[in-house]
Amino acid sequence: MTLEILTPEKKLYSGDVYGVQLPGITGLFELLDKHAPMVSALGKGKIKVLVDSKNDTHHYAIQSGFVEMYNNKATVLVEGAEGLD
Repeated sequence: MTLEILTPEKKLYSGDVYGVQLPGITGLFELLDKHAPMVSALGKGKIKVLVDSKNDTHHYAIQSGFVEMYNNKATVLVEGAEGLD
């Protein structure tokens, strides 16, 4: 699946990934390849980008945001984000 993580200032991440773990407003959830279309609000926490199935990951801290999953592409729009690795 394709993942883009965007802030109002810049693009934090863009590329093909195995999956992504996100901090929803009621708890963590994960999006994987061919997930059903959805839109969800995000709360304060950490985004974990699963680049491949061999534990290659990237981490980002966020304050809030939204995610849209559609046509095997996840678009994450966030405020107050910074890379942790």
